[in-house]
Amino acid sequence: MTDGDKGEFFIVTGMSGAGRTTVANALEDLGWYVVDNLPPQILRPLLDLTDMGGNALPKVAAVVDVRGRNLFDDFPGVARALRSRGSVRVLFLDASDDVLVRRFESVRRPHPLQEDGTLLDGIRGERSRLAPIREAADIVIDTSALNIHQLATQVSELFAEEGAPRHRLTLMSFGFKYGLPTDVDLVADMRFLPNPFWNEDLRGLTGKDEEVRDFVLSREGAAEFLEAYTAALTPVLEGYQRENKSHSTVAVGCTGGKHRSVAMVEELARRLAAVPGVAVNVRHRDLGRE
Repeated sequence: MTDGDKGEFFIVTGMSGAGRTTVANALEDLGWYVVDNLPPQILRPLLDLTDMGGNALPKVAAVVDVRGRNLFDDFPGVARALRSRGSVRVLFLDASDDVLVRRFESVRRPHPLQEDGTLLDGIRGERSRLAPIREAADIVIDTSALNIHQLATQVSELFAEEGAPRHRLTLMSFGFKYGLPTDVDLVADMRFLPNPFWNEDLRGLTGKDEEVRDFVLSREGAAEFLEAYTAALTPVLEGYQRENKSHSTVAVGCTGGKHRSVAMVEELARRLAAVPGVAVNVRHRDLGRE
């Protein structure tokens, strides 16, 4: 395999309490294979496995920190050796001492290096041990003024592929007579529209058929609903991206989940696909039921 065939390999490290877990989760949401709390000595075999795996592991991130205790002492030398191969980069997360103290106090957990000392003793000891790694890092992010959503958004901006969606929206049609879906964020009810079921020519068709779609979308109130709901959902989807909410589901229901809700979901999907950064997936939960 040539160097050009090698995937991306990132080492995520930094101060305890600076946001490593948030970064790991954000990278995982972006499709990275993330390994947490990895002893530095395992980095080289993992990189070898990544190089041999072709496209199986194209993007790997390893979280390494002082939880490894004495094993962590080898990290600076291991990192230097791996970076000399040209395919490894290091992301270092930092925060001010007072912010780290507040974060540890809020979760009521000791610092990994605190032992019999104070929180500040542990933080200062860790900062001293990590100084050479911070100095050599490719990217340093100070999270002192960032909440978890802002940090995740920053990671997404740094690592997301150009043009890749930042939010995945599922539009689901369903029938109320089969029960409300439980795994959704918003629900809309199409039972204010006339039911094509009572039209014998349309009863055997679905909202995916042109005849039913035209019937539903031409009813009084349908166009107004579509325009208003699209306008209402657009800032919501934009806000989800700012808050790094990567997935959401909007359910649209009618009596049986066969005609009105299906036609509306198909049309909403067409309109909402134009929202920047959003990928739309359509699911018709009850289509095909008797």
